[in-house]
Amino acid sequence: MWQPSDSITIPLGDWVQVFVRGWLVPNFRDFFRTIQWPVDQTLAGLDGVLNAMPMLAFAVILSAIAWGTAGRGLAVFTFIALTALDMIGVWSQTMTTLAMILTAVVFCALVGVPLGIAAARSDRFAAVLRPILDIMQTIPPFVYLVPIVMLFGVGMTPGIIATIIFALPPIVRLTNLGLRSVPENLVEAAYAFGATRSQVLWDVQIPLALRTIMAGLNQTLMLALSMAVIAALIGAGGLGLTVYTGLGRLDVGTATEGGIGIVLLAIILDRITQALGEEGRVRRSPSLLETLKGFIRPGGTRTGDDDLRRPAR
Repeated sequence: MWQPSDSITIPLGDWVQVFVRGWLVPNFRDFFRTIQWPVDQTLAGLDGVLNAMPMLAFAVILSAIAWGTAGRGLAVFTFIALTALDMIGVWSQTMTTLAMILTAVVFCALVGVPLGIAAARSDRFAAVLRPILDIMQTIPPFVYLVPIVMLFGVGMTPGIIATIIFALPPIVRLTNLGLRSVPENLVEAAYAFGATRSQVLWDVQIPLALRTIMAGLNQTLMLALSMAVIAALIGAGGLGLTVYTGLGRLDVGTATEGGIGIVLLAIILDRITQALGEEGRVRRSPSLLETLKGFIRPGGTRTGDDDLRRPAR
């Protein structure tokens, strides 16, 4: 019986192999190594600072940040969790993982927020960007680990680049969603008052969309933490390497130490970023936005003529 696969075959694997090994790597490896430099420098700086800081000093600073953003309960939990990580002997790995995650999140924000703004302003750009983000979110990370190693080598920086690819889509999508959810009457009123496009963006749209943008940053942070173990496969260090080492040796104790470190770090960072995005904790623009709300809100700001007609007391 005739089968379609007997006569028609698509050598997709061979095409990809020729594209990557025969064209992309020889022609663009130097370019990608140039892109790697700022990531490498940011990671080296953060890793050096965090590992040089005494444990007690860092625990106090992070606990104070937790207190200021999410309250006393998270501050106490943060101090106890960091002390426990030091006592079980994974403090250095925790700081390395934190440096990797912060580096990945910083570059995700630097790339993702402008892309989200551009997508919110242009339906055509959003339509082009959407399938790219779908691929980045759904393709297994192991698929692009091989070309990343061929282009960037092995080590912590290639692991961060793989993390950026995996964790970038949420902040792009939610920035786009947040800006598109801003009420049109406020935007139109801002333009009517003579505001420029840049002023409308920074003084009206971004303050109103900041809670949604922070939710995207939180999701990016969580996805970056979930890549800690996978990035260890191409030479990344930190707690992911501890888990991977325990897996390779069938050492459940070592793997558990690394896993607990990732869980505690994830809880602390998740609660802090969630608190930053809550209503009333994000910083809003006090000028143009509040003025527009006053004019549009029923019974809002009075005009100068009303003040003139008001009898003197």
